[in-house]
Amino acid sequence: MVSKSLSSLARLTLRQLRRVASDLGVALYSRKSKEELLDAISHRQEFSAPGTVEAAITLAELEEALVDAPLPLADTRVVFLPRDPQWAYVFWEISAASRQAAEAVGARQLCLRVSDVTGLQDGASHPHTLQEVVVDAHASEWYLPVPLSDRDYRVELGFRLADGGWYSLAFSAVARVPALHPSEQILDQFVPFSLEAAPISLPLPTPAETGDVSLHERLYQTATIRWRRLGTGSEAYQEGEEGGALSRALNDSGIGRWASGRSESGIGGVAPRQRAFWLVADAELIVYGATDPSATLTIGDEVVPLSADGTFRIQVPFRDGHQLYPIKAVAADGEQNRHITLQFNRSTPEDNTNTPEQAQAEWF
Repeated sequence: MVSKSLSSLARLTLRQLRRVASDLGVALYSRKSKEELLDAISHRQEFSAPGTVEAAITLAELEEALVDAPLPLADTRVVFLPRDPQWAYVFWEISAASRQAAEAVGARQLCLRVSDVTGLQDGASHPHTLQEVVVDAHASEWYLPVPLSDRDYRVELGFRLADGGWYSLAFSAVARVPALHPSEQILDQFVPFSLEAAPISLPLPTPAETGDVSLHERLYQTATIRWRRLGTGSEAYQEGEEGGALSRALNDSGIGRWASGRSESGIGGVAPRQRAFWLVADAELIVYGATDPSATLTIGDEVVPLSADGTFRIQVPFRDGHQLYPIKAVAADGEQNRHITLQFNRSTPEDNTNTPEQAQAEWF
């Protein structure tokens, strides 16, 4: 009887064995493994009266007492996950109530509907973009081909009815399918600027790909007219026809008899105060484009190196005056060429700037 009882107990789960050990009074039964529980129960049975174990508990009684916990009811839902620019992964769950309701109205085929909703709100979709895909009635996942990359999509799960109608079950969240090609947007490189240690003149960026530190300046000199007056903006000199620089007179703002706060309007009941103040500002021009990687590109008389993919990007000064940038690309065989001329004009109608080193104490 004992051996038969142990043979039956050996088929029990760990949870059921712990129930038996609890009824037999086995100490620390919750911390024991299955083998340890079997040994402890066997040891208890040897000192029990015949039939005690059989009377205490049977396998049938245990199976009736330990009923499986009910599974949670599934919610009807569908999830849309883009896998790459051409394929997306979709999985779903359908509750028993939803399936019964669909069958009651004549559900015939389980389908997925893919809608393009790029730039739209409130559940709207672009016309003529709806695609319906029939899936297996017992499936819970599917791979969908993406019509176009770099767009927003939403998936609807539902049944096609016997009369041709449609019974909707659930909608997925909107997801963005990534672009097939890398973005063409160029990340601009900005000049670092610190208010605590501002330079006398803002530094000009160096072309990153050429290594020629003077190329941007030579392009600017070629593009501008021969004679120009650069007495505005952040420039502090004039250039003549020969390119010589003349020192510019100091700005009257902040020095001299007619400085703010030093005139008669500053004398009276209000005590005059002194403080130095400054401002610097400038601009630059970015010329960029692309051509055949094997071509020769020139801007004016300067040869501009190309990247491996044929792109180019030059940052040049953008000072006051007239500027012309004739851009020409010649094929490697010299038989074909393309050209474009860019023209720019800049003016600074007002300039009351100075650097920290030029700042003077002003009365105000």
